[in-house]
Amino acid sequence: MPYYQTWEEFARAAEKLYLTAPMKVRVVLKYRHCDGNLRIKVTDDAVCLQYKTDQAQDVKKIEKLHGKLMRLMVSKESGAMDTD
Repeated sequence: MPYYQTWEEFARAAEKLYLTAPMKVRVVLKYRHCDGNLRIKVTDDAVCLQYKTDQAQDVKKIEKLHGKLMRLMVSKESGAMDTD
């Protein structure tokens, strides 16, 4: 499971993965204080996307992506509930 080198590639791939299988995708954030690394993993058990950073500026980018994925999850579920 290699890590993506650039944030832009990772963000595009993560969003695409979510949109292809929204019910299977999960997102994991992990911070290791001893290393000062923040890792984000997006997986659907078949495909695993990972990004690792030790830069404080990348935290905002990760936070934005995480928020965007959460909004997509909420809007999809609420839309599905309205049609039933």
